[in-house]
Amino acid sequence: MQLVALQRLVSQQISHSRVSNPTDTVRWLAALQAQDYLGAKWSIGLRIAGARDADIDAALNSGTIYRTWAMRGTLHFVAASDIHWMVALVAPRIIAVCARRYRELDLDEPTFARSNDIILRTLGSGPPLNRTALMAALNQHGISTAGQRAPYLLQRASLERLICQGATIRNDPTYQILPDAGSTLLNKPDALLELARRYFRSRSPATLADFGWWTGLPIAELKRAISALDSELLEEEIDGKRYWRHRDTPTSDSAPDAAYLLPGFDEYLLSYKDRSASVDMAHLKTLTPTNGILPATMVYQGRVIGRWRRTLQKDKLMVALAPYTPLDPTQERAFAEAAERYGTFIGLPVQLQNS
Repeated sequence: MQLVALQRLVSQQISHSRVSNPTDTVRWLAALQAQDYLGAKWSIGLRIAGARDADIDAALNSGTIYRTWAMRGTLHFVAASDIHWMVALVAPRIIAVCARRYRELDLDEPTFARSNDIILRTLGSGPPLNRTALMAALNQHGISTAGQRAPYLLQRASLERLICQGATIRNDPTYQILPDAGSTLLNKPDALLELARRYFRSRSPATLADFGWWTGLPIAELKRAISALDSELLEEEIDGKRYWRHRDTPTSDSAPDAAYLLPGFDEYLLSYKDRSASVDMAHLKTLTPTNGILPATMVYQGRVIGRWRRTLQKDKLMVALAPYTPLDPTQERAFAEAAERYGTFIGLPVQLQNS
């Protein structure tokens, strides 16, 4: 299974990167989990040679990348050119899944309609506003944002493609009206086809179950999309499982001594329902906890061999490594280089700690 892991490093642009800017990176991946904002920016940066944190900020500030609720109803970075067709594709399923929670929170369709109208009028033609400002406007107009109502009101407006998140200021995301310009709106069959194409091109090899997990969409619909892509996909059996690989995806049969410090929620693990190709079963449960928080991982030769933690200080970046077993000298050098790369991305000198 190591060959599967190594090939995924290539297809995901982690090794042998062929993308040169944040927008193209997000477009290649179709959508990139962005629940952890700082970690998600590093997910983009580690796939681009010489990237800096400011590069991702610039893309967000310029409106070529947005942050919104997408796959499985979670926050993702999505390219501006893709956001309308992609959200239109996944939104009905997410709204249906949330129906019970809506009832528990006393959120009905008239309430959502009023909330959406207030949010749009509050944003108007002015600058983006943070959550506090939008929630204040809703409360002033008689719509309670108590408890979990607030995130569901913002999510619903985003799923209806009215608003999105743009730049984040001092760790506080701002919201803006989602522009119509620059994004294509596809019909459902074409949108499913394009999503399948992007998924298998950027995450090969992968299974139907992996694709279903990542999208949160019905398996029957995804099967039809894969069938329609028959001329673009190669089907293969590995260890008794059926995988698909996009014909345009380069393969790798080498095992370079490359080390990567992946942030939590990185697509390298999150993209797949079955993560056994990259994680030993003994450690799998620690990476799929019940609280849903996928930790930052140490990856060597395609395999997760430990976890790591970042601590940002005023004048330095603390990187604490926690390998499952002691590192050998080659691995120590490789992870020291990986930590330095992250420090360069952040713009701070690195102090490495080993647990």
